[in-house]
Amino acid sequence: MTQHATRTNGDLLAAETGMDAVTLRVGDLSLMSSYYRDALGLESLSEHGSSVVLGRGLTPLVVLEHAAGLPAPSRSQAGLFHTALLFDGPAALAATVYQASRDRRSSYVGSADHLVSEAFYFTDPEGNGIELYSDRDRSEWAYRDGHVDMQTLALDPNRYLREHLPEAGDAAQNGEAKVGHVHLQVGDVATARAFYVDALGFEVTVEIPGALFVSAGGYHHHMAMNTWNSRGAGPRAASLGLAEVAITVPTRADLDAVSERLRHRSLSVQDDGNQLRVDDPWGTPVTLSVGGASA
Repeated sequence: MTQHATRTNGDLLAAETGMDAVTLRVGDLSLMSSYYRDALGLESLSEHGSSVVLGRGLTPLVVLEHAAGLPAPSRSQAGLFHTALLFDGPAALAATVYQASRDRRSSYVGSADHLVSEAFYFTDPEGNGIELYSDRDRSEWAYRDGHVDMQTLALDPNRYLREHLPEAGDAAQNGEAKVGHVHLQVGDVATARAFYVDALGFEVTVEIPGALFVSAGGYHHHMAMNTWNSRGAGPRAASLGLAEVAITVPTRADLDAVSERLRHRSLSVQDDGNQLRVDDPWGTPVTLSVGGASA
């Protein structure tokens, strides 16, 4: 395994770092907004011309931007693998999985027990990957060689629903949720590590063949990057799908620290006073803001 230099706290994102709403370019705004409302139990938080912000309560989860004329993304190009929506417990997760599975526009991909979490996977009507999951308590997480022990084990969806739906009530509509992590397709893992770990300041939590999982504050992962379908991919062509990844940090000082790391590596950074914007090596815009201001 490649050895990496010891990092200080000044090289790392703050422990309170989190993910903000994911922005998607869509071809059919009406279809996609109704899907996220009806299948996933989100509600429209705001609408501005050709964009819709959807979420739970006051928490934005997905921003849909109408982009007429763009092609669907290629399966092998860099971009979105899935947006992962984190629910506050098994009841809310089960209720949403049941609701999504009953919507004919959903494509069910599978389910898995990752030891740290239980997850269900879908694809939306325009091919964007979605993970619906809930975490096990951190006291139940295990560690191996300094990394979080995450695996992909069988999870029977019907048994899960039988066990948790009776307690769900109206959790599909009212249960809390947020963007737990964002999983990307990239051209190579080493380049992803140089950007997301060395420059942005995430820490590596899991490394497996063809994939890297990173986080702040000891979470199992806020972001992941894999090359399973996209090995060797270059900069992204203009297409539907992922438009922006948004990250939140607790203070302006945290933004300044990130900006310094990026500029030290000669990366172009836009700073409007409220947020930073930088493109990752495949052309995906990444924004960082204080406490969710970007949404």
